[in-house]
This record gives sequence, C-alpha cells and structure tokens, in this order.
Amino acid sequence: MTDRTTSPSPVLAPSSEHDGWMDLALDEARAAANHGDVPIGAVVVRVAGDRAPEVLTRRHNERELTHDGTAHAEVLALRDACAELGRWRLDDCILVVTLEPCPMCAGALWATRIGGVVIGAESFEAGSLGTLYHLGQDPRLNHEFPVRVGVRRDESAELLQSFFASRR
Repeated sequence: MTDRTTSPSPVLAPSSEHDGWMDLALDEARAAANHGDVPIGAVVVRVAGDRAPEVLTRRHNERELTHDGTAHAEVLALRDACAELGRWRLDDCILVVTLEPCPMCAGALWATRIGGVVIGAESFEAGSLGTLYHLGQDPRLNHEFPVRVGVRRDESAELLQSFFASRR
C-alpha cells in the first residue's frame, strides 16, 4: 500500500519531520504496551507560522492503566496540548498518531479544530479519517483538516500485531 495524503486545502505535504515525530509516537506506543494497553501513541506538534515546529505533548493509550474507556492516546494528547496553550483551538497544530483514530478521537480532532493529522497505520476496525469514515473531510461539518496516512506504517502495524499475538 502506498502513502496516501488527502486534504481539503492546503495539502499536508509529506515531510521528513513527520518521520521524526512518528518516532516519538512509536515510543509512546511502546510505553502503552508496557502496562498492558493497546500500543498506540500520539504527539501534538505546534507548527505555527514562521516559528520552528514544537512538540507540545506526547501520550499513549491508558485505558487499562486508568480504567477509563476514553483514555485514548489522541484524546489525552489533545487535552494536554489545550492545557499547555491555554486554549481549546489547535488549528496551528498537527497530531501524529500511530493508528488511524476511532470515531471518538476523530470527533475530538474536529472539536479542537486541529490543523492536520499524520497517521501511521490504517484502522480497518474503526478508522474514522479515511478508512471507514472521514470525519476530517466531511463538508457537512464546520471544520475540515488535511490527513496524511502511511508514515512508518509497517512499524506501527507491527507493534499492534505483536501485541495482540502475545495475548492469544
């Protein structure tokens, strides 16, 4: 499968920085697996104007750790980024995540007006940014954002496959 970029405008162009930020998300995914959570990691990066990009938050799934079904990496990273910036709008930020967000997380991305999303692997079970649904590019909603899929896809998928294989 090839790298897929979809967007309204402007296009979230492929960037070597995406690979580096995905490294951070993969590290977070490994941390989730260490405490029995599904290995998904997320990073929020501020990419405002002429400033150098800045990693604001790094989080991983904590559903098992906290006994909270909403403790997905994406939601936790978005909450932390909003707190860090002191505002709920993240239109000058992108989320880098190892697995395509579910409907809840895609809704949170829409609600925070995220500027874009970089995804490792598609989710054929719950993917809501292009695979099953596309909440990031639904013209019926009042915010659309660009999405890039396939950054470090194999590594992201392997973490998940290994995790679930060890549980069988």
